[in-house]
Amino acid sequence: MRREAFFLPGSVGQRLVLLYSPEPAERPRGAVVYVHPFGEELNKSRRMAALQARAMASAGYMVLQIDLLGCGDSSGDFGDATWEAWLADVKLASAWLQERTTAALWLWGLRSGCLLINEAAHRMQGPVNLLFWQPVVSGKQFLQQFLRLKVASEMLASDGKGVMERLRGQLRQGEAIEIAGYLLAPALAQGLEQADLLLPHRSGRVEWIEISGRADASLSPAATARLTQWQAAGQEARGTAVSGPAFWQTTEISECPALLEASLRALSEVGPA
Repeated sequence: MRREAFFLPGSVGQRLVLLYSPEPAERPRGAVVYVHPFGEELNKSRRMAALQARAMASAGYMVLQIDLLGCGDSSGDFGDATWEAWLADVKLASAWLQERTTAALWLWGLRSGCLLINEAAHRMQGPVNLLFWQPVVSGKQFLQQFLRLKVASEMLASDGKGVMERLRGQLRQGEAIEIAGYLLAPALAQGLEQADLLLPHRSGRVEWIEISGRADASLSPAATARLTQWQAAGQEARGTAVSGPAFWQTTEISECPALLEASLRALSEVGPA
């Protein structure tokens, strides 16, 4: 397994990418693009993403991780990010990888990254498979939860009346909002709010994996309902639940070995391109 770090030219500035590759003599079994989650969840999940990328590369897959515009070590600040710019970054990473291998393409997302890869897949011409880690089903609901961080902080300093309405009004008027150290631009908020985990691109398959703190892990009702709907529509989709910590939000950096194993099984069942 080899690991390289470099920059790709984006629509604005550069994007840091990490490429994990199998040994040169191996023909890649698949090409995987990883899309990280939103805000602080990105930092909490870096270790798990790196562990999974290494495991995938050791199993014969090419894996490209990209820091989206305004995130990590890529160009720009978080306040510069828009939903369309992030979709362009997913396209950029996918095209770069597909220029170097004809292996089957997988888009792998965590949390809000699943909303991005699903929408990006709909815009692609060729076949694409999707690996969802604990997907956010509704961008509108996720944005509401993010805004509540600001509401909670302001309620400590005042009576908190009408805070949510005021925040949404600022966004509608084109004003950015600072939340938990992140400057949220109206264009990003609007794109996130409109995003939904709709029926995926039917050219490939979907592997939906959720993590539960219970020993007898099972899929959430939302996951079961969505997968049942997709399967009835003819989509090849499967859900899996594993036991482990919610590493994207734990106080300490944590790992979920069962998730790593389940993800490798999900990819390997497709077989070489």
